[in-house]
Amino acid sequence: MENPRPEKVAVVDEVRAKLKAADAAVLTEYRGLNVAATAQLRSALRDAGGEYKIYKNTLVRFAARDLGLEIEDLLTGPTAIAFVQGDPVIVAKALKEFAKTNPALVIKGGLLGSQPLTEADVKALADVEPREVLLAKFAGLLAAPMQQFAGALQALPRDLAYGLKALIDIGGAPGAPADAPAPVVDEAPVAADDAPAAEAEAPAAETDTEPETDTDTADASTDTAQES
Repeated sequence: MENPRPEKVAVVDEVRAKLKAADAAVLTEYRGLNVAATAQLRSALRDAGGEYKIYKNTLVRFAARDLGLEIEDLLTGPTAIAFVQGDPVIVAKALKEFAKTNPALVIKGGLLGSQPLTEADVKALADVEPREVLLAKFAGLLAAPMQQFAGALQALPRDLAYGLKALIDIGGAPGAPADAPAPVVDEAPVAADDAPAAEAEAPAAETDTEPETDTDTADASTDTAQES
């Protein structure tokens, strides 16, 4: 702007500050809305966490350029901006619901942070469930696995104690009873084929001496023969 008037500079500064501080901003065309409808829209957006302001496109353009925001193509026709402090989904829903009964309100697009949004993007944003609902559903998805995990953690010490007790009872862990019975080892039976061999070797051990001769009996037999 060349030699801008102070009031215009003040408006540019205001728009710049609001765009910089906003979590999101939705640009609309309000042509055809009467004063009562505009007041109703402002109230609905205020309840949703938004602020509805009407500015000249030229001044908004200067503010956007200073911040490096790409909304040039949205600055056509009478423009009003819904600045969002908080959940942009709720504001997008409020705008969409108001437009159903007031077709003069046209959603042109906007910003999510510094990311440009098209008209379709804003309408898609309006179909998303609010942040609190999404967080509640996410927490519900986490709850079941966490409950199962907690149960497993509780069962682990119990199962470990049972296992240690079983090891101690059978003498497989420190603390086992000192008088635990020694394991019984069965002797291997003698094979049937080995028995005869053992019996056959027994007589051989008794043949170390020659059989004795009964000399008295032999001599008696000789004397008897001579007398005859």
